[in-house]
Amino acid sequence: MADKNRCECERCRIRRLMGPVVLITIGVLFLLDQTVPGLGFGRLWPVILLAIGGVQLATSLASSEGHVSPQN
Repeated sequence: MADKNRCECERCRIRRLMGPVVLITIGVLFLLDQTVPGLGFGRLWPVILLAIGGVQLATSLASSEGHVSPQN
């Protein structure tokens, strides 16, 4: 059942991806740390910032047509 107060515009849908993108990025970095010699988490942590920036860029470029403000 869909929440009537939840906005389904493209911008809000992309913004909701921030958490999963960060978690997946951290998981991949830890996997690389364990499997590839020389690619430690300490060297690759800026990739997290790139992932966050990518989601932010996609959010800012997305359409907000049909945006519904949250009801308090």
